[in-house]
Amino acid sequence: MSDDDFDNDYKYSKDTLYQLIEKGKDALEDMIEVARSSEHPRAYEVLSGLIKNVADVNDKLQDLNKKQKQLTQEEEKPAAIENQQNNYYLGSTADIQKMLKQQDDEQPERIISREP
Repeated sequence: MSDDDFDNDYKYSKDTLYQLIEKGKDALEDMIEVARSSEHPRAYEVLSGLIKNVADVNDKLQDLNKKQKQLTQEEEKPAAIENQQNNYYLGSTADIQKMLKQQDDEQPERIISREP
């Protein structure tokens, strides 16, 4: 799938969820009136189910936005480390020991005073 397909699908899904939320809010208003006027327990049961459904659609909208954000962040991430420095030593262990000995000889001796 191309990026345009993903963008179109995202926009379509987002628009659909917006429409469902708006229609659910309208239905909630109507159902509140029905429940109040009838005072029937079933009307309140249907109202509570409708409230849950609208809340679930809101959650789906948030999940959709979160997934879209994750996808765009993954695309923007650099694929590899941009600046990497590798140091290689091409010599023998005897050469390393000589180099370390020379460094030790060049450093001044440390005087450690011990107080009684």
